[in-house]
Amino acid sequence: MKTRKIPLRMCLGCEEMRPKKELIRVVRTPEGTVELDPTGKRNGRGAYICPHLECFQRAAKGKRFQKSLDVELTPEVLAELERKLGSS
Repeated sequence: MKTRKIPLRMCLGCEEMRPKKELIRVVRTPEGTVELDPTGKRNGRGAYICPHLECFQRAAKGKRFQKSLDVELTPEVLAELERKLGSS
């Protein structure tokens, strides 16, 4: 029986490589909005984060979302992403 390769992605917060299914995708859509993508299948540029608020805060503080998604994020968008991440 063949073993399947598990896709790994790096968390923007803790910078650890983890299986893709354990992470939450943040996507910059073709329209330019930045949103959480729980399905991991939306069109657009994606970045991954652990489902922990500490990782989100570390990534936001280091402006890693802006670098990875190549877009400038307002404090309101970051607050909305943090609120959605906290409720999921």
